[in-house]
Amino acid sequence: MNKTTTTSPWIKIFQPSSHPKLRLFCFHSSASGASLFRLWGKHLPSNIEVCAIQLPGRETRIKETLITKWDDLLSSLTKDLQPFLTEYPFVFFGHSLGGLICFEVARKLRAKKLPTPKYMFISGRRAPHIPIDNQLHQASNQTLISTLREYGGTPEAVLENQDLMELFLPILRADFTLNEKYIYSLEAPFEFPIVAFRGINDTAVNLQQLSEWEKHTVGNFALHEFPGGHMFFLQQPETLIEAILKFM
Repeated sequence: MNKTTTTSPWIKIFQPSSHPKLRLFCFHSSASGASLFRLWGKHLPSNIEVCAIQLPGRETRIKETLITKWDDLLSSLTKDLQPFLTEYPFVFFGHSLGGLICFEVARKLRAKKLPTPKYMFISGRRAPHIPIDNQLHQASNQTLISTLREYGGTPEAVLENQDLMELFLPILRADFTLNEKYIYSLEAPFEFPIVAFRGINDTAVNLQQLSEWEKHTVGNFALHEFPGGHMFFLQQPETLIEAILKFM
């Protein structure tokens, strides 16, 4: 079988594996991109291939229009994923907004009777049936910058650079729009297991909101906390990766 190589703008494979036994699809958080997972392959066995999802309007897709509607996102992304889903087993990892996206992608795959992930790993995102009360997509620029500072992961020099913020804030606002305008619809829970993660000091999701992911699987459910805030794995991803590997 010839291994699929990607020309899709949606999928970035930083360290291709010639014969992967498993693909790890990683969905990034708001205002970030596929590069969030650029170095993950270095902490994984060579036969696990990291496929990082890249939303439009950032990094290699900076000239493309930002997406704020779920239908626009899911139809295009699912179409480009399809060639990758029948070759090797795969799992999903999504952080924050990425957790919600991979949940909806898995639902879309199931509806189309396509292969679904063996596991879904969700990080830093409340369960999808819990609405977001403190909406920020129409907040002032200053409020958005304060939120970024609270989440951690963005250097202070970047937060204080007006030119960079003029590029960065529309991406953040679009991603927050997608996250906050999401409307949950009731469907059957998944059969594959779900594992949820958070930083102990994460102000974006509390333990109760995270534990509610258990309602979305009839399989096993596990929950793990790590030291740190919302972007707890940014400096040392290997700690999180080790936890994921225990399930694979």
